[in-house]
Amino acid sequence: MPELPEVETTRRGLAPHLEGRRVSAVTLRRANLRWPIPAEVPALLPGQRIEAIRRRAKYLLLDTAAGSALLHLGMSGSLRVLPADTPVGPHDHVDLALDAAGRGRGQVLRFTDPRRFGCLLWQPPGTTHALLRGLGPEPLASTCTAPDGSAFDGPAFDGDYLFARSRGRKAPVKNFLMDQRIVVGVGNIYAAEALFAAGISPLRAAGRVSSERYQRLADAVRSILSHAIDRGGTTLRDFISPDGTPGYFEQELSAYGRGGAPCPNCGRALKQAWIGQRASVWCGHCQR
Repeated sequence: MPELPEVETTRRGLAPHLEGRRVSAVTLRRANLRWPIPAEVPALLPGQRIEAIRRRAKYLLLDTAAGSALLHLGMSGSLRVLPADTPVGPHDHVDLALDAAGRGRGQVLRFTDPRRFGCLLWQPPGTTHALLRGLGPEPLASTCTAPDGSAFDGPAFDGDYLFARSRGRKAPVKNFLMDQRIVVGVGNIYAAEALFAAGISPLRAAGRVSSERYQRLADAVRSILSHAIDRGGTTLRDFISPDGTPGYFEQELSAYGRGGAPCPNCGRALKQAWIGQRASVWCGHCQR
């Protein structure tokens, strides 16, 4: 599943092609993806100018005066700006036709989703969609704003915050870190990498990690996510960026997917087990 760096890579790649352009038509080739596509999408979006494309957690929002189209890429979804006459494949479910706006003629924003675990929903102006309520802070925000400047109601992400939220929790710290109510956008790949960088075993109870170690973990999360965004995300199975090029952070993974391989730090074989129904890899010597 695309994680925060992949979604942010998609947002940054699409923004120059979408912002300031009007949606001239909406083509829905099916009525639902993971959930039914609301009637507001084909009724209200045509004719609207895309003011901005924002990210909240792993969701993308196309902001217009009439409201925001809310998209999630699911397990295998992708968004690309293509010539309007590009042949339609069996998994190309949605096209948003774009006006010229001095940027070329005959283009569409195409939403492709082979597994149909993604979504296209609607958020009216001045509201917060139910899927976005109760989410934790953005890990890359230095204040209570998302990286693109959009505000959210919640605390800043740092070691003190993680320490306070973890008190009394017996669940493994990896599960805690992946809880979107605690912090958004840290999925299996980047949780494994951050815990490795911070030297914390994914099996350790969240409530038994010290404040000092949580500060190291928060720093690791921010550093790894930022670096992954700079490298274009992680290519695993299905994800590619809007221009069709793969991400390159996969080549630099220290733990994820490397069970049995030598630890980059000590050379011992990395351990692998299932934690919370997710494959987890760590070093039993370096991570305690």
